[in-house]
Amino acid sequence: MSTPSYSDETDFFRQRGFGHRIGFGKTPALLVVDIVKAFTDPKRPLGSDLDAQVEAINALIDAAHAAGAPVIYSTVSYENKNLKDAGIWALKQSGTATLVADGDGPELDERLHWQDGDSLLVKKYASCFFGTDLVSRLLAYGADTLIVTGATTSGCVRASAVDACQTGFRPMVVREAVGDRSTQAHEQSLFDLDVKYADVVGLEETLAYLNGLENVR
Repeated sequence: MSTPSYSDETDFFRQRGFGHRIGFGKTPALLVVDIVKAFTDPKRPLGSDLDAQVEAINALIDAAHAAGAPVIYSTVSYENKNLKDAGIWALKQSGTATLVADGDGPELDERLHWQDGDSLLVKKYASCFFGTDLVSRLLAYGADTLIVTGATTSGCVRASAVDACQTGFRPMVVREAVGDRSTQAHEQSLFDLDVKYADVVGLEETLAYLNGLENVR
């Protein structure tokens, strides 16, 4: 039996009623997931080459700033040197040791276009929603749409997009602005998100949306 092609599987899911468009809402927030030194330095255990993604993310940050949309960055940081606050996750991957707070692993990549008024979310696990005040922040902003960027597609990006959907925000995952250590995991996660939990959208489409907004703050 031959393996179904990507297009065959897409058609199969569409025929079954999956993959309808959610669409952008009226008041977006931009989420930049874990673009930190531990992830953007390919020489580190958790790192990979995300240069192209950083460039795309910066274009979105600039557009969000111009539109007055909130920009929220996330990082993973552990206070306990023995990773007690990483729980079971520390047993699964030794690279969590590079995210201890007294090192530079949790620091945002210096290339990001941070400006005053942006905010930083510190988390312990994959989803930006789990154990954080992200929902409260988004409600305070009046956001109905969460534009999701960052790393990794199969991990923290996917978990955050799924939780956005489950929490009632429109998750829009920007294809060119998310990355992963594994190409296969990246593509499979985008496929899965697009048919079940989020809209996977293009960079130019998202920039056009942001550029067309009146000041949302």
